[in-house]
Amino acid sequence: MNALEDWELRMMDLEEKLQPIAKRPVDITRPGWLERLQAGAPPLDEAGVRDAAEKLLAEMIAAYAQGTDHTRAAIRRLFQEYPSLAWAATLSVPRTTIDGLRQHLILFSINDQGRDSRDALLTLQQICQDARNAGLF
Repeated sequence: MNALEDWELRMMDLEEKLQPIAKRPVDITRPGWLERLQAGAPPLDEAGVRDAAEKLLAEMIAAYAQGTDHTRAAIRRLFQEYPSLAWAATLSVPRTTIDGLRQHLILFSINDQGRDSRDALLTLQQICQDARNAGLF
């Protein structure tokens, strides 16, 4: 089994565990909906998959950074095919170090604007602001 096949099997497992959380309806007409949403556990923690997801992300980020165009395209395709994982995928490493910033930017590239380019723009702005605030540029 090659790395892409292994990653896909692991992504399928994570997708199955994260999908109920990702697809859970949010009633934005109820007062306090945003506060309740923000107070909840992050999806990777709620599903109990943070360690497995972070290990997988670390492997994929390293391969993406050093890989060929074909490898990068295959990784982006996997993130498109498993949208609940792509939605929940976060890194614990802070954006305030050179290595952390690099990892966050690579994950941003992997997500390839996700489902909404407006959200992608806000995410990129926040990544850059965090790095600026840390004096990285």
